[in-house]
Amino acid sequence: MALEWVVLGYAAAAEAIMIVLLTMPGLDGLRKGLVAVTRNLLKPFLSIVPFCLFLLMDIYWKYETMPSCDGDSCTPSEHLRHQKSMMKSQRNAILIAAALVFYWILFSVTHLVVKIEQLSQRVERLKNKD
Repeated sequence: MALEWVVLGYAAAAEAIMIVLLTMPGLDGLRKGLVAVTRNLLKPFLSIVPFCLFLLMDIYWKYETMPSCDGDSCTPSEHLRHQKSMMKSQRNAILIAAALVFYWILFSVTHLVVKIEQLSQRVERLKNKD
């Protein structure tokens, strides 16, 4: 079950890199091509949303079916394994949240960059008209 977490991590990293490149000042020549690539990747990256929901349900199911380790009912090794499992679940939940937030930010930033580009073209046309 580790492969889906690797895929989600790579997708979140790709989203973060695209956000950084879109918002970095001084890349005006590269931005036009980057916006085109990002707009084409937004639809495939939308599959991250149901994928994250599936993984979130998996975490919830593992949490609900996990045997509890309260008091002296567990050996130290079982208690350690229970704590490790909880830490992994929390880490994976943070990864899910990061992937979803990065997708939302990437969508919003791409939309804003396209809107700014359209408005600057409109301003140029109005300046040329006068």
